[in-house]
Amino acid sequence: MNTRGGIFLDRDGTLILDREYLRDPTDVALIPGTTDAIKTLRKLGYDLFLFTNQSGIARGLLTLEDVNRCNEEMLRQIGLGQIFMDVCIATEGPNDAQIYRKPSPRFIGEMAKKYDLDRQFCYMVGDKGSDLLAGINAGIKAVFVRTGKPRSSEVEDLIRRKMSLAFNDLLSFTKYLKKSKICH
Repeated sequence: MNTRGGIFLDRDGTLILDREYLRDPTDVALIPGTTDAIKTLRKLGYDLFLFTNQSGIARGLLTLEDVNRCNEEMLRQIGLGQIFMDVCIATEGPNDAQIYRKPSPRFIGEMAKKYDLDRQFCYMVGDKGSDLLAGINAGIKAVFVRTGKPRSSEVEDLIRRKMSLAFNDLLSFTKYLKKSKICH
């Protein structure tokens, strides 16, 4: 029986400060505790995945190259080398056909199959309702972090209905996993 777990991480507001339509790598700033959180998740044995909506590409405000350069700068600042098993940059805008754009669960489903993940041991972590719904729609646990967008009524409802866990930041979530001995 497989017990391989995965953590799907939103980028803006979860790993780095949320700067609207980030295109310049010099504007990338890690949220405090990100590096320690990533170290802990790796020690606990989780596979890590980056899952980010980047509608600025569809809107013509930035390019895929801009996003990739910002991701490279984020990884440089984290300082742990290549940490993600796979990356999904959803380039659709809100009015486009939704293929990978959260709350679509498609990327999570594809990665669960590709890497033989046990969804019982997988989490989607983010700061928006669409992040949480992507996890819920994929049949994995949804985790809200308070480091990005303010909690919306949608997020409040998901937390109230116990469809999502809530933490101050990614590091607090990783401490919860460690304390609960939820490892892989």
